[in-house]
Amino acid sequence: MGLETQAVSQLLESVEWFLDHLKVERVASTHTVSAYEGDLRGACKLFDSWGVRSWQDLEMTHLLRYEATLGPPLAQTTAQRRLSGLRTFLKFLKRNGVELKTDLPSTGGFKKKKLLPKALTLEQMEALLASPDLSRASGIRDRTLMELIYGAGLRVSEAVELEFSGLSMEEETLIVTGKRGKTRKVPLPEGTLGWLRKYLQSARPLLVAGATAKVIVSDHGKTLLRQTAYDILEKHRIRAGLADGVSPHTLRHSYAVHLLKGGADLRVVQELLGHESIATTQIYTQLDLQEVRRRYEQAHPRK
Repeated sequence: MGLETQAVSQLLESVEWFLDHLKVERVASTHTVSAYEGDLRGACKLFDSWGVRSWQDLEMTHLLRYEATLGPPLAQTTAQRRLSGLRTFLKFLKRNGVELKTDLPSTGGFKKKKLLPKALTLEQMEALLASPDLSRASGIRDRTLMELIYGAGLRVSEAVELEFSGLSMEEETLIVTGKRGKTRKVPLPEGTLGWLRKYLQSARPLLVAGATAKVIVSDHGKTLLRQTAYDILEKHRIRAGLADGVSPHTLRHSYAVHLLKGGADLRVVQELLGHESIATTQIYTQLDLQEVRRRYEQAHPRK
């Protein structure tokens, strides 16, 4: 607990219990656990400064006071995450027998607008994929990484964590481990398969010094970090002359949009993306309407 006061340390004991639950029972990602920890640690310090010595001491006035600290200039998305995280934590305590004096905080006031995902056109996608220097092993690796994210609709974490045990060149499929440890089988298009073969035969052996189970490796033959994948994509975005805002998620979004525009069934796309709810996938069907509306408003700017 470091140099925290004794009271804060007592509050944080329950937080540590909750974080262990996230790691072990919910199989949450390191990123998710870290976000909860940072937000809840900050909340503990505030509650301690207001005289809260245990979670049983927490009252609605404390929650309202905490919510008041989440206004501008704090981003609405950050405010929503912090309040939602506190609500999830307090719900965990109640479910595990901790008697609280207060009701759970409402997060409705901080709900962000659901933004439509950005998708690249086929021409932009082709320009991005063509940007790596294929005379270098790292360039072939970069192309293969982007091919996996776009060609198989992978999350960036799924792409960098992909192991040979999940790759079947014979069946032309991937077994992908997604959120909450759930697995799904994803077919590989011919183009992506071709780049995988080229990478495995001519590029990966030049990058890897020792044995590793990971398919995609760094320039030093180690596991490729998520942030490095973002940096790789940013480099090629600039080379391809594309506007800001292109991320690995953009390639995944583009995969979904291009499938739907090609006539793929929404349920099939849901399975391929590994979405738990069809509602998450349905947002992609709004993209064409959004584009029509944008063009209409450009031509007819009256409100």
